[in-house]
Parts: sequence; C-alpha cells; structure tokens
Amino acid sequence: MKLALALVLSLAFLGGCWREPAAPLAPAPAPSRAVEEQVTTQAPAPQRVQLGIDVLLEQDSPWAQRLAGKKLGLVTNPSGVDGELVPTADRLAADERLDLVQLYGPEHGIRGDVAAGDSIGDERDAVSGLPVQSLYGSRKAPTAESLATLDALVFDIQDIGSRTYTYVSTLGEVMKACAAAKKPLVVLDRPNPIGGVHFEGGMVEERFRSFIGWGPLPVTHGMTIGEVARFYNAELGIGCELEVVPMRGWERAMTWDDTGLVWTTTSPHVPRFSAALLYTTTGMVDSASKNLSNGVGTTMPFELIAAEWIDGHTLARELGRHALPGVRFQPLACKPFYGGHKDKHLRGVRLVVDAPGDYRPLRTAVAILVTLRQLYPDKFEFADETSIGKHWGSTRLLEQLRGGATVAEIEAEWSASLASFAAARAKALLY
Repeated sequence: MKLALALVLSLAFLGGCWREPAAPLAPAPAPSRAVEEQVTTQAPAPQRVQLGIDVLLEQDSPWAQRLAGKKLGLVTNPSGVDGELVPTADRLAADERLDLVQLYGPEHGIRGDVAAGDSIGDERDAVSGLPVQSLYGSRKAPTAESLATLDALVFDIQDIGSRTYTYVSTLGEVMKACAAAKKPLVVLDRPNPIGGVHFEGGMVEERFRSFIGWGPLPVTHGMTIGEVARFYNAELGIGCELEVVPMRGWERAMTWDDTGLVWTTTSPHVPRFSAALLYTTTGMVDSASKNLSNGVGTTMPFELIAAEWIDGHTLARELGRHALPGVRFQPLACKPFYGGHKDKHLRGVRLVVDAPGDYRPLRTAVAILVTLRQLYPDKFEFADETSIGKHWGSTRLLEQLRGGATVAEIEAEWSASLASFAAARAKALLY
C-alpha cells in the first residue's frame, strides 16, 4: 500500500505541475453496443490543408516556374516546414529548378536553438551549408548588400496570430527592405492556428511601438501570414513587390486542429498547439503583472496562471462565473524548474480549451486580470507602465483595472479601433 501511494505521489509531481486533489472518480460504465457502434463509425479525419510551400513546389507550379534559375534568399526557422515536416530550407535547396543561396534567421534562429530574446549572430547553417544572416540582434532586416546578390526573397514562418509574436514584425521589416532594394518577396502562406475569424484588442500608441508591437494590428488579428503581408503593404504604403502563394483547403473558421497538419514547435515555449492557443491569454496576463507565472519554466508553458498567493480552487470557481466561451479552468499546483519562479511552490489554474473556434484569448486574459484584482488586491502587483504599454498598446488597461472596470467595459473601449481595423483587414483577406 505504501509503495503504491509513493508511486502515485511521484507521478503527480512529475514535470513540475500537478492537479490539485479532487474527489475520486466513479468507475465508468461499460459502453453499450450503440456507443461501440458509434465509435467505430466516426467520420474520417479532415483532408489535410496544403501549405504554401507544398503548392509552390508542385510539378506544374507557376510560382516555381517564375522563380526557376533565380538566386533566392529564404527567411525561415524550424516552423517553416512542408506538410510532411521537411524544412522549407531543405526543400528549396534540393529542388533543381531553384537556386537557394542565402538564409535569414529571425528570433530563435534558423534551427530554433536560441532562447527567447537572445541576440543571434551571422553564421553558416550546419545542415545546408548556406550562409545565414541574423534578423534578430543588431539588425532586424536583410542588409542591402545581401539583397543585392539575390533576385528574389522567400518568406516561410509559422505565425501564431498575435502581434506580440515577433515573426509578424520580422515580416514587416523584410517587406520594407525588399521595397527599398526593389526585390520581389514571395510569402508562402500558412494557417492562423487560432483561426481567421476573430480579432481582439486595442492598437499600439506611437510611444509604445516596439518589436512586439510593430504594425497597426490589434492584439490578435485573425489573418494568415500572407494576409498580414498584404495588409501591411496596403495600410503602411510599403510598396513591396509582393506575391503570396496561397494554401489549398484552408477556411477562415479553421483552427489548427481542423487542418490535419502536425504542429511543429514555433519557438522554444510553444511546443504544442495548446500553447499557441493560450500564448496570447497568459502572455498578456503575465505582461500586466510582475508576480505571476504563465507556466514558462514548467512542462506547461503558456497553459496556466499561478502564483504563491493564489488559491486555485477559488480562482477556478470565480473565473467560471464569467462564462467565458470555449474554456474551462482546473485548479493546479506547480514548481517551476527554471525561470523567474524557479523552485517556488505556486498554485493557480490550468486553462483547458474545449472549443478553440469559440475561444476568445484576450477576453479571457482580461477576465483573469479583473478576477485576480478582485480576489487579491493586496497581493497582485502591476508590471511597470512600459511593459504594459508595449504589450497592450497603451496604459489604459492599468487605469481601468485600478478603477475596478468590468470585462465588458474594458472590451468596449476597443470597439472603435476594431471597426476601423476590420474595414482595412477585409481588403487583405485571401480566403
């Protein structure tokens, strides 16, 4: 009996996170024949979406024909893979029609082996042998000298639908560089993993412009990476000679689980679709407070909110009162094994998204912040105004939370800017 108990406890703490104790579940009844028949007659999985890279390299592809024999550069990272998980860099290098001569690496590097925020130096790719110019360090765009050696530049990176994810900022800088050098840019389109219908949040005030708030986008934008490029070109008047290779089979209401594609790590702390789905929510909560954890440093990055002073059962119950679409909250305890909360005993909630298409990342973030302020006014500590301004676009959220504003009141202030964005966004949509 003692051995069994010890085994249970060791498994409960494995990986730094565990569920709070709950009443034992009753054994499930044996399935009826009708249930068994239903399980065996489930509809087949949806046909897989064809990515821009797959469409580009089809045998009779008009895009490949136009690029044939030209010296190409490629902006990519480990998220740039085809439908079979082969890196785009390797696909282009192996295609006899194309002449790939230069790589460019954004945040985390070409092969994804650099930590978040760390500068990257120029190097030579160990796999392809091609030179790599860093776009995350002292420079954020390809140099005019490197572009002068190319006939065209290709861009293939998987975004996750948030303006604070730096890949859309890299895209904007690349577009400006291509326009200045008069070089065409070909963007290989990819799904927006959190869907292409909804968008939330306010715009960034000029004083808070940064690499996590680069373009005129709300916090979530509901566009594919190719649509973001079209939007930038039109709204910012960049003048880039832009071509987007579209996907086949993608529809706006799809989230990643609907695409039939396998998720590839887009950055070190987004190893799963669930982390991409929750990145905006917990990342924005974390940006507004200096004493919360969003799971980075545990085996569940971006999938939880916890602190030493939170009671997970109370927080889960109070968040449930908001009736937030698509998400539930599970009491949880964790002990991060690295990062700012290393070795601290934290408690809070795990976010469980049951209906990704209904989920509202930023509404959920606001509800968490409002609830934490109500439950723990003496323990919740605000981040500095610069951090809040860069992430949220302004310090208005700080004023509203301090003034006791509701979730609905905070959302209402986004409505005018979102209406203007919606009109401009509609012109850039491809699907």
